[in-house]
This record gives sequence, structure tokens and C-alpha cells, in this order.
Amino acid sequence: MRTVSGPTDHVVVVGAGLSGLAAALHLLGAGRRVTVVERDAVPGGRAGRLEVGGYRMDTGPTVLTMPHLADEAFAAVGDSLYRRVELIALHPAYRARFADGSLLDVHTDGDAMEAEVRRFAGAAEAEGYRRLRTWLRQLYQAQMRRFIDTNFDSPFRLLHPDLARLAALGGFGRLDAQIGRFLSDERLRRVFSFQALYAGVPPARALAAYAVIAYMDTVAGVFFPKGGMHALPQAMADAAADAGGAFRWSAEVSALETSTGRVRAVRLASGERIACDAVVLTPDLPVVHRLLGRAPRRPVALRASPSAVILHAGTDRTWPELAHHTISFGAAWEGTFDELTRTGRVMSDPSLLITRPTTHDPDLAPAGRHLHYVLAPCPNTTTGPSAAAWDALGPRYRDSVVAELERRGLHGFGASVDREVLVTPADWTAQEHLAGTPFSAAHTFAQTGPFRPRNLVRGYDNVVLAGCGTTPGVGVPTVLVSGKLAAARITGVRRPPEARGDGRRAARPPARADDTTRPTAGADPLPNGAGRHVDGADVPATEGTGPGHGTDGRAGGAAGSPADTVRPAGTSALRQVRTTLPDPKGTTHDPS
Repeated sequence: MRTVSGPTDHVVVVGAGLSGLAAALHLLGAGRRVTVVERDAVPGGRAGRLEVGGYRMDTGPTVLTMPHLADEAFAAVGDSLYRRVELIALHPAYRARFADGSLLDVHTDGDAMEAEVRRFAGAAEAEGYRRLRTWLRQLYQAQMRRFIDTNFDSPFRLLHPDLARLAALGGFGRLDAQIGRFLSDERLRRVFSFQALYAGVPPARALAAYAVIAYMDTVAGVFFPKGGMHALPQAMADAAADAGGAFRWSAEVSALETSTGRVRAVRLASGERIACDAVVLTPDLPVVHRLLGRAPRRPVALRASPSAVILHAGTDRTWPELAHHTISFGAAWEGTFDELTRTGRVMSDPSLLITRPTTHDPDLAPAGRHLHYVLAPCPNTTTGPSAAAWDALGPRYRDSVVAELERRGLHGFGASVDREVLVTPADWTAQEHLAGTPFSAAHTFAQTGPFRPRNLVRGYDNVVLAGCGTTPGVGVPTVLVSGKLAAARITGVRRPPEARGDGRRAARPPARADDTTRPTAGADPLPNGAGRHVDGADVPATEGTGPGHGTDGRAGGAAGSPADTVRPAGTSALRQVRTTLPDPKGTTHDPS
């Protein structure tokens, strides 16, 4: 594994999102001095926090899977995720509502899900589900250590027996077709393939290897942190600070000071200069390229994932038919993906993700009120409407989504809204996300694994990337892995230490009869020693390789950069999140 050259005593991490915080914790655990610079006033990046009229809204991801990957970062400094954050296992993980009126609760426990599939679609489909579950676990085992949780220096790294194993499992076939080997019911096939949208590729064209996301969603378990998803980055920042990390909040990086191929200092918009030995850059690719003064040379331009419109709605009522996470499928399927990725139109018959975090934490809203997040995938600004067009299109599309929710049974949703925040591709563009999408570069074959922008930057001896634009890719688990991989590029440590100091990992809190702080038992055991058994829960093993999530952030591909130069970053756009209903204390709220 290649690492940065020269001294690495003091590392500046730009960005306190999940990847930057994971990198900081792993670096601190390896004995480095770390300064984290964040333009917002709070940690989290995409996983930020917005407070509007007494509602505490998560601005980013709402689904937490594979919490042991977060615990690895805490363990690097002798701490524990389970000591810092109360995790609630969600049962069901999702509720699926279909256009024909049928309902399916998606359980991550194998026996419970088999029984639900039998009720929903009959014995043959239940038997197919069991075989599918085994296949998903095998895919995960074949990919995690070799192709996800690893630093690629060359495509030749793919030449390993695990590649043949992945091929034998059908990982290079098409996702939809491979799921169809096990399930004939089209509704069930959707439940196990819609996750490809996270990777930016329609199920009919996505590699079957991307079913590893379905493993995380439907087998490994789905969890909710008490206090909302923002509780995770807040706890990571607290742990890093307790381990000696320094933070600069509300600090905009304006330039990187370079000399003979090395970044010597990070300059802030305030004028402060922070000298450093190495830098981890976690913003999205457009910001990284601007800071470095160039974009990487690629045979084909990067293709971005679809974007999303998100309606954060504080309401005076709720609907008992909603679970914590509910997927409301439209009747259309393949045509929907064509609209998102080819024709560039908003979905004519949308499939929607509805999250109700107050199901498990009513304190996120004022007494007697509820929070609902409605996510509607939409084209990015390269394929579909421009960011400027969304200024006018956004409110109209919001109204059409609300009307669709009411048509699907959430009667009175529009009238129940007390406070709301609408986020569109215009807002993602203002935050300088690639093509106005929070999901960064799509996971096409040419943008996956060693072909994704790498986390070592060509032309710089001491710059590493982390985040969803680099390897291994998009999603909370992989972004956490990307931070670990970035740290490994600096420290050379391929396996994270079990703890800091005495080498003993911090223990989990003792189990209680009503314990909701840990993943619960019930996951299928992983064969061949692929998992470790902790407090009655089978947890997949991921140790043994470096971080994962890489983007070939080799900005530009040139052999070096002019000596003694300061590259201006320009003026970063502030986050622009709109409230369509006024708050008593003001009319506009910045998400920071």
C-alpha cells in the first residue's frame, strides 16, 4: 500500500463530516496531532442539524447500517460508539407500500422476514428469500475486505481469488436479473434492488455486486441513534476532542499553500495560517479540485448520481401506517429510472422514502408534534433541470409530492404541516456538490473500486482524499471506511489498532433487559469465521484492510505543481436551505 511521503506529525483534516471525523479518530489513535477545519458551526457535513421552530431536523442520511464500522473509529482512541450513542434497532427496518395497496414489513431477522414473505407472496417466494439471503451474505463476504475496505494502488490489485469468487457468485451480472433468480414477485424484487439508486445506476443496468448495499439494508440491520442521525457525528467529534484533536468551527478554507509538491499550510478565509505535514481533504470533488487548482484527467468525464428533493416537514399529526422508514413505491419502475438517469425529467410516478424519526425519539419535535422527511429522487443538474430552474420548479414539485402522498393515503398531510424546509438540487449546488447531487459520482463500473477517483492525489506528496467522491463510495458505511483508508495512507497502518494506549479496546456497556444501545441478536451467523460474536449479536468482520471509499482525487494528474504557490479557493457558497413557512424568530434559517 502506497503512503504519503515525508513527515506526518501534524495532519489537517478539511471537513468534519463522517469521513473527516473517522479519519481524525484513526489518525489520533496512531499518535498524530490532528486539526479539523469545518466551515459549519457543527460537525456532520451532509449529516448536519437544522433547528426550526422547535424541530431538530437531520439534514442528511436517515438510515444507519453497519454501526461496527463507526465503532472502529471510536475504538482507535480507546472509546466506544455504544458508550457515546444510544442505538435503537429498527423492527421493521422498512415498511414497503406498493401501488396495488399491499404492505410488506422488511425485517433483518431471517426467520421474521421469511415468515413475512410467506404471508405476502407464498411459500415458494419465502424459500427463494432464504436463498437470496445466503447469496447476499456471500457477496458481502467476497467484497468487503478485498474490494471495499481496501486501498487500491492499481487495477491489478483486483487479481485475487476473491475476484473469481465474486464472478462465480454472479457479481458481474445485472442486479435485477440476479435478484430474479431467487424471487419472481416483482414487488419483492424491488425491495432488494432499489438500493442501486444509491449507487446512481438503475437495477437493470447495475452490477449484481451492488447487492451488497441490500445486504447492509436488509440483513445486517438498520439502526437509529437517539437524538437523530446527527448524534453520530457529534459523538465522533466529542471523542476526537477528548483524544486531543483540535477543531476550528465556522472556518472556511480559502487556499492550500504549496511548495515543491507538498502542502505546507492550510489558509483560512479569516487569514489564519495552519502549518501542517499532511492534509486530508473531505469536501465534494468540485471543492477539492478548486483547492488543488486542477481537476484530474480522465478518459471520460465523471458521471454523477441522480439527485434528490427532500421535504422536511414538522406536522401536528402523524399516520400510524407509517413505520420509522417507509418506502412508498409508485406503479412505474423501469421508466422511473430512465427519467432519473437518461431523459432528465422528474419522476412521473415517484417512489418515495418517508422517514419519521419521532417514532423513536419524540424529543426531536415540540410536544404533540411529529417530524417527517420525504425524499424524492430527481435528476442531477447535468441530466435534468439546472440549479437556477429549480428555484421555480422546487415549490411546484413540492406541491405535487404532497398531493401524491395524500393520494396514497396520508390524507391531510399538506394541512398538517407546521414548519417545513425544502431542499432541491439548487441547494446541493450552492453547497458545491457535483452536478447538484448529494450522492456524488455514480458507481458505474468505470467509477468503482480502482477506477474510482483514488484517495492519493497525483502531483502532491502529502494530500489524501476521503468522502463519498473517492473510494469506496457513497453511503454512511462506505464513507466511514473512506476515512479509515485515508488515515492508513498517512500512517501506513493497514489494520486499525484495537485501542489507544494500553491496547485494550473500550468495553461495551453491560447488557440490560431493556438494552437498546447495541445491535440486537437475531442476525444469521456468518460462516467460515467471517464474523465475530459480541453480546449475542453476529457482527461482520471487516478488520484486515485499510480504509475504503476512494475517489481518484488525483486532481489534475500533472506530475507536480509550481513551487511556493498559494492556490485561491474562491468564495464558498453558504448552505442555502429554504423554509417555506416562517418561524416566529425569523424567516430564513441557515442549516449550520
